[in-house]
Amino acid sequence: MAAVAKRKTKEYSDSELISLFLEDQNSAYFTLLYRRYAGKVFAKCISMLADEGLARDATQDVFIKIMLNLGKFTEQSSFSTWVYSITYNYCIDIIRKKKKNILIFSEDMGKFKPEQEQEIPDSVILEMETNRLDKVMDEMPPGDKAILNMKYIDDMQIKEIAAVLDKTESAIKMQIMRAKARAQSIYDDMYGTEPINS
Repeated sequence: MAAVAKRKTKEYSDSELISLFLEDQNSAYFTLLYRRYAGKVFAKCISMLADEGLARDATQDVFIKIMLNLGKFTEQSSFSTWVYSITYNYCIDIIRKKKKNILIFSEDMGKFKPEQEQEIPDSVILEMETNRLDKVMDEMPPGDKAILNMKYIDDMQIKEIAAVLDKTESAIKMQIMRAKARAQSIYDDMYGTEPINS
């Protein structure tokens, strides 16, 4: 313990900070975790909620939830994945309360099914111009938008996304495929069927 105390704060691992906080209940340890993750949590909140004030409030609420539930963190996934999971679920709850009966994923729409459930290439997303992609994403159901952000912006592995959403890896692959198809459909509606990388 003395050896750990002599190290610089940035050298503490997440696990060490969690253990020290749970042991001593010293808020300084939790503050270090907060500083490490607050920017990332805020970025996730603003990307899902699209409102700076709401995102700031949500960030504070997410960290209260994290602090109150820290003893339940089992390290089956990384701490960052666990934080992302709490953030994602909290934001989805806000979106549902704000807009009753909102469709979270394109699969909820019933009528929307990608033709023959074919594999959609990643280029559908990666080759869209940034300003067009932003407009397309704004039209996506929040769950689809979040899952595409996890895959293509946050560069998360299927396994990590499955842990965040508490679903099987095969279910996540199917949701990503449907979200990409939805993005292509919205793009075609907005910009016609010209090649994305024309």
